[in-house]
Amino acid sequence: MSSCNGFEVPRHVAIIMDGNGRWAKARRLPRSEGHRRGFEAARRVVEAASELGIGYLTLYAFSVENWARPSWEVRALMEMLEEFLRSHRSELVEKNIRLEAIGRLTDLPPAVRRELEETREATSKSTGLTVVLALSYGGRVEIVEAARSLAVEIEAGMLRAEEIDETLFRQKLYTAGYPDPDLLIRTSGEKRISNFLLWQIAYTELYVSPTLWPDFGPEEFLAALQDYAQRQRRFGRVLQNG
Repeated sequence: MSSCNGFEVPRHVAIIMDGNGRWAKARRLPRSEGHRRGFEAARRVVEAASELGIGYLTLYAFSVENWARPSWEVRALMEMLEEFLRSHRSELVEKNIRLEAIGRLTDLPPAVRRELEETREATSKSTGLTVVLALSYGGRVEIVEAARSLAVEIEAGMLRAEEIDETLFRQKLYTAGYPDPDLLIRTSGEKRISNFLLWQIAYTELYVSPTLWPDFGPEEFLAALQDYAQRQRRFGRVLQNG
């Protein structure tokens, strides 16, 4: 962890960015406008996380379930993502921010995969904040794919079942190489996990903000971090002071 404004900030923050549609509906705007404002909110939070010295920021950008949305909405989201990656690539490099992605990335349209790969390559030498986009991501799918990978190794005689432990299983997850989130923020007031990082958040602190994602900014982000700083993380243990 690093210190900011007199309190410790978490090493890894994950965010379920929720509320774009409701934000647009409340203003009698098309859902696409809510998503556009949601991308702007993501940019603000990424910049704030970088300035605060946070090491990792994982954003739940598109779930495997989101493919079932109307085709026009999916297409609009993919086009916005493609443009976001292209237009902000140089800014990420300038701010020393590295971009990564997790999920079933082969599900993404070729144009998005191309922009994603080019942005990952352009920012690969950055040493500041790592932004991880969860795209076509599902926690259950991730766990099933990890189990399938281990099963293949057992069938090939490369691994024995009794050798499987949490450390080995973790290495088969999309997030291998990243620390587990210290703090998970969900916006819009909803109190559910929505199939996000199911393995990784076993001992993650949860924070629910009533703010719809397009209105979420540095002030709301800082409030979540300050709330986190006041908590005592036990990881199943009993602390000596209580």
